[in-house]
Amino acid sequence: MDFLRYTERSAALLNVDLDGVAALVAHLADRESLHDQVTDRDCMLLRKLQRELRPVFEAAAHDDPQAVVAILNELMVRYPVTPRISDHSGVLHLHVAARTASLAELLAGEALLGLAALVCDLGPSRLGTCAATPCTDVFVDASPNASRRYCSERCSSRASVAAYRARLRADASG
Repeated sequence: MDFLRYTERSAALLNVDLDGVAALVAHLADRESLHDQVTDRDCMLLRKLQRELRPVFEAAAHDDPQAVVAILNELMVRYPVTPRISDHSGVLHLHVAARTASLAELLAGEALLGLAALVCDLGPSRLGTCAATPCTDVFVDASPNASRRYCSERCSSRASVAAYRARLRADASG
């Protein structure tokens, strides 16, 4: 199991507008085998999960590791995770097996197992919310020096340009 991939998928899930089946299918573009399973109910359950997962990233951004752990533990009770060992091309690794056939439960399990593993291995400081105004997206910091502050290069560039322009205005006025 690539826990980092599951964790990054959890952040991507929070950053997508799941306004219907088409949006969820688009979000799962790289997982074509899941497209036929998408239902309106999955969209509804995943919107609920989005609301429940966001506080994990917000607590991490506010340097509150106890809250991160408490929220994740509570969510893992509500959304039980069932790992299973899988063998692809002779390489043993973990996957999440949904308790039922629900796509939403599968995605919730992946998100929670990935987040829990990342928090245990690298610490909650690797989760965050974008520092660019007015962006509200979340991110997973997989950088070697744990210095990420923005959800994307786009937000990073916008923030840099805004800071540069602010410095120019300050120099011109003072």
